Amino acid sequence: MPKSSRKQIDEDEKKVIRQLQINSKESIDEIAKKCGFSRQKVWRVIKRLEKNKTIWGYHAVVDCEKIDSKLYLMLIKKTHEPVSKIVDIIISRKLEEKAKEIGVAVGCSDYLHGCFDWSICFTAPSIKEAKKFCEIVNKLYPNHISEIHLMEKIFPVTSCNINNPDLNKLKEFL
Repeated sequence: MPKSSRKQIDEDEKKVIRQLQINSKESIDEIAKKCGFSRQKVWRVIKRLEKNKTIWGYHAVVDCEKIDSKLYLMLIKKTHEPVSKIVDIIISRKLEEKAKEIGVAVGCSDYLHGCFDWSICFTAPSIKEAKKFCEIVNKLYPNHISEIHLMEKIFPVTSCNINNPDLNKLKEFL
């Protein structure tokens, strides 16, 4: 029997990835059933995706309100200083270490193309800690930041491809 083509392998991987994005805690048997694959095939696909770092983690979506925390988004515009001077600081993850010291947890940190150059999504107990975190970012990257915009996320409609189970609460905010 001939091996699957690269195109077919890619399509199979995308099916499995989609199911993992919907619910990464779902059993391999359930994923196999939904994809129309054998359990062994799904297991092999997942292991291959983890090995080649297509999948580099799994994530729990948490209701921050229930853990006395708030969601924030920081948008950063850099100066014209070359980023190459601070790349080692970014890679070292010093920012995340300093965030932990003040009760802040960084969820996403992304380099962007557009009006802003960087975005950081994080949780903090209050606006006080969120603003302190902005100060830390400014100090950690001296002469590299021209603007920081801090926003509080009021209501997550979806997170990580998962709809908020309390979508009806959105009416309270609109």
